[in-house]
Amino acid sequence: MPTESESAKPEPAPQHDPTGLDLARSIAKAIGATPKRWSARSASPLVRRRRRGVDPTVSGSHPDDRDPQPLDAAMDRLVAEHGWTTDVAVHGVFARWDRIVGRDVAQHCRPEAYADGRLVVRADSTAWATQVRLLAPTVVRRLNEELGDGTVLVVQVAGPRGPSWTKGRRSVRDGRGPRDTYG
Repeated sequence: MPTESESAKPEPAPQHDPTGLDLARSIAKAIGATPKRWSARSASPLVRRRRRGVDPTVSGSHPDDRDPQPLDAAMDRLVAEHGWTTDVAVHGVFARWDRIVGRDVAQHCRPEAYADGRLVVRADSTAWATQVRLLAPTVVRRLNEELGDGTVLVVQVAGPRGPSWTKGRRSVRDGRGPRDTYG
């Protein structure tokens, strides 16, 4: 059994930690005890994220939902979410109309509307309306090659719009007005 003099000996000083873990612990303790006079603005972004409840480990070198997205990816997602894929493709054909039907035909008729598989094409004269009606099966085939089978079922050709005779010198109050072949 040790005597009183042996138990009163001072303990040796703890060994120095060569990894610096004790220094890191003391710094962490000092940072944890931040004074109350600091505001949220003066705190680091990491501290602000913790206060807001955002997980600071989510952001990193890998992309996530909070990163800026390319415009084409965002537009593709928007179009898919709303079910506009077919309508966007058909209206893209409107922009490429002259390459699909040829320059001569495109100079005299333009696509006007698309709904439920029916494409309405407006011709600038009755002669061109007749010509496009004859070309309708070929136009439907070419459009379905571009857009996918069954997208366009019918091409409806409309003639030119005639002038309105409801106002002006040639208007007739109680009658059908002047006649001509406008379509």
